[in-house]
Amino acid sequence: MTNLRIRPAVASLPRYVPSKAAPDAVKISSNEMPTPPSPAVLEAIARELETINRYPDLTAAPLREALAQRFGVGADQVCVGTGSSAILVAALSAVCQPGSQVVFPWRSFESYPIAVPSVGGDPVPVELLPDGTHDLDAMRAAITPDTVAVIVCSPNNPTGPALTYEEIAGFVADIPDDVMIIVDEAYIDFATKPGVRTAVPLIEEYPNVIVMRTFSKAHALAGVRVGYAIGDPEVIGAIQALLVPFGVNSLALAAALASLKDAEGVQRAVSEIIAERERIIPALRDLGYDIPDSQSNFYLIRGDVYGLVEACARVGLIVRPFRVGVRVSVGSREQNDRFLAVAAEFARTEGIGA
Repeated sequence: MTNLRIRPAVASLPRYVPSKAAPDAVKISSNEMPTPPSPAVLEAIARELETINRYPDLTAAPLREALAQRFGVGADQVCVGTGSSAILVAALSAVCQPGSQVVFPWRSFESYPIAVPSVGGDPVPVELLPDGTHDLDAMRAAITPDTVAVIVCSPNNPTGPALTYEEIAGFVADIPDDVMIIVDEAYIDFATKPGVRTAVPLIEEYPNVIVMRTFSKAHALAGVRVGYAIGDPEVIGAIQALLVPFGVNSLALAAALASLKDAEGVQRAVSEIIAERERIIPALRDLGYDIPDSQSNFYLIRGDVYGLVEACARVGLIVRPFRVGVRVSVGSREQNDRFLAVAAEFARTEGIGA
């Protein structure tokens, strides 16, 4: 046993538990895309191997510039890190000190209750509404003079619903301007609900807003770890100062740049996932399962359905259990059909919907 004086706040942190993997199993548990990115992206990664002896750009400037052009902002309004989780920790580090409070919805992304105490803040989780959406009124009410940041996750992981732009804008308008508002849009590319769109335009009026996004989901680049944030130049400068220098490696940088150029291929892959989501969720509801509206590349089966995890494992499918239910990533058509067959048999034997 170590004698190191590890901070009590760190020792008591919840540990992120990844989904279980097994040889030859199909993982539909981590919200990954079921297919790799386009050949052009893979070729860009391969070309970069020829100069792997060189450091990447210190702050991923080429990617920051490309993203700035994509979103119509200045390059000094964009920072890039090793996944949105790294961006989150840096953003919270910029505003948290002992006694600082951070409000976030719960249940939501598992990194939130880990990131907040890791930077010395106090987590203030706010329970979701029964339909799996944010309780914005309760989140407003949870803000105190000690609150330094509020996190909004839209679409929300693991429940799936998304907030409209108007809902987010109304919420932002009610928050004190000295409170950082982090809008996590990791899954927004999959949203089809009318009124759901990026919160980036809010930044011009509300410099306390930052928007986090990622290349891990729609761009099918989970393995290279690239996330980014868009915000006010002063805020982004503070976050950038806390990010690891050379954090985005040269392979990841090449992959992300190539993926931005392959907008048609990315949209085609996203459309296939959306079509499968719209096919599989109604079929599961017809079997009697309780599933919130999902605007993402996953869906949550709520209730006491944990036996479904083992039923899936027996046929080589890996899904993700949570205390609120079982989350399933939208996979390929064949993978989704395999899951639907297991779910149908489980519903029959367990009397789901009876």
